[in-house]
Amino acid sequence: MTPFDERFNATSIRALLALAVIFVMLATTGWTAIRPHKGAEDPRATALTSWLHGSVAGHKLPSASAGADSIAHFFATLTADQTRQLANDYPLVVGNLDGAPVSVRYLANRVALAQTRVTELARSHSSLLTPAGRKDADKRAHRYASLLTGGRQILAFDPTGAGRAAEVFGDLDSADRVALVVPGVDTDISTFERTAKAYAAPVGMARALYSAERAQAPAAHTAVIAWANYTTPSGVGLDASTGELAENGAVRLNSLVEALPTRAHLSLFCHSYGSVLCGVAAPDLPSDKVSDITVFGSPGMRVSRATQLHTSANVWAARDPSDWIGDVPHLEIAGLGHGADPVSEAFGARVVGTEGALGHPGYFAPDTESLANFTDIALGQYSAVRCAPAREDCASGLDQS
Repeated sequence: MTPFDERFNATSIRALLALAVIFVMLATTGWTAIRPHKGAEDPRATALTSWLHGSVAGHKLPSASAGADSIAHFFATLTADQTRQLANDYPLVVGNLDGAPVSVRYLANRVALAQTRVTELARSHSSLLTPAGRKDADKRAHRYASLLTGGRQILAFDPTGAGRAAEVFGDLDSADRVALVVPGVDTDISTFERTAKAYAAPVGMARALYSAERAQAPAAHTAVIAWANYTTPSGVGLDASTGELAENGAVRLNSLVEALPTRAHLSLFCHSYGSVLCGVAAPDLPSDKVSDITVFGSPGMRVSRATQLHTSANVWAARDPSDWIGDVPHLEIAGLGHGADPVSEAFGARVVGTEGALGHPGYFAPDTESLANFTDIALGQYSAVRCAPAREDCASGLDQS
């Protein structure tokens, strides 16, 4: 047997052993749980059916899947009163239409949240539900009440199943630089925000980044989007080990990016399974909009090297030594696993420092090196980025913008 054969066999055995470990964990630890769907009710599907048969000023409404440009053109033909009418009559459609003016989406989602909150409050006292069902309805009603407070800018809202949402910090219409946070597993309407360790949830991540940008560059026109508008895996289970949910989410992400202002530089910040989604989406993201893709706590991007993402964006990666994701086998066999480790030298990403970021959800915690680096990347201040140990050339060849 040649030395090459010996190395090949050793690599194959290690990969098979890692795969066996994954199968054992999936079979014995309850990791295979799939996110439960709370009944067959699909309020947005009902709203879409109504929209399909609706009209305004005697004109048929466009398909909700017509594309951002077509939707934008349609709304440009409407009067202010007609626009408000559609937002009030079809809030679950208008509030999620990529291409519709963001101010109209905010209005529609306030209407949808208020209506859905009333429904959940009624369900929380319904004798037709179990105690667990009433408790879940009460929790949702409180979440919707929170999203309605303080003029929050809700860019997307869908109560179907476990629920999805997106929120904007800053003025999206005037922003020259937009950052978009893509979260990972166990993200739904109930975990969209949290009080304790707020930075571990999408809203807290986006708010921390926006606050850091404002503190560092108060004159800059920036906006940050907490984007939990895709169905995420439930736990570290079978659905988290495959790319199916990432592929579905990538379609939704690309639709949003297409609708964002062309002038804005867009930076994606993709956490955990969100980095899988960003890897799948990367080849189709418009190169004239996306400047940077940053993955952190990543199980992989479903490619072996950054060049295989086929993007002109700068690809950054971060992982703190305390993050358990580093112990997950970085491989892909028979559709299970997500490929190479983005912080490995062979992958070819620009690896940044994370000092102070404790554990898997700690990258946006205050005073962490990771948050400082993400802020510099979002602002295009590449010369200020601090590289990971032994990766001192991570920002070489980049012009500060």
